[in-house]
Amino acid sequence: MVSLESELKMVLKTGKVVLGSKQAIKYVKLGKAKMVILAANAPPNIKSDILYYAKLSNIPVYIYKGTSVDLGVLCGKPFMVSAITILDEGESKILELAGKSETEEGGEK
Repeated sequence: MVSLESELKMVLKTGKVVLGSKQAIKYVKLGKAKMVILAANAPPNIKSDILYYAKLSNIPVYIYKGTSVDLGVLCGKPFMVSAITILDEGESKILELAGKSETEEGGEK
């Protein structure tokens, strides 16, 4: 089973990611994202925009059960991160989580 925490650390080391909701919307609109990870408490207007454009572009979205603060901590950042856009997965298997939410994979937080 693929765990978000370990795969996120791997993609941060070996892949290419962009942090932030504005960048997520930009790359999803352009169709250049491979996957988007959204915090559960992302603002509703941002969440709906990302989900809408991701659906149009067939880009999977993973809803992280924790808050944007938790997502920032997972990325090793001292600030909130409401969206992470995966542009290149590198050596990670994070795309196996695509289209799921943390409750579906049995994760806890």
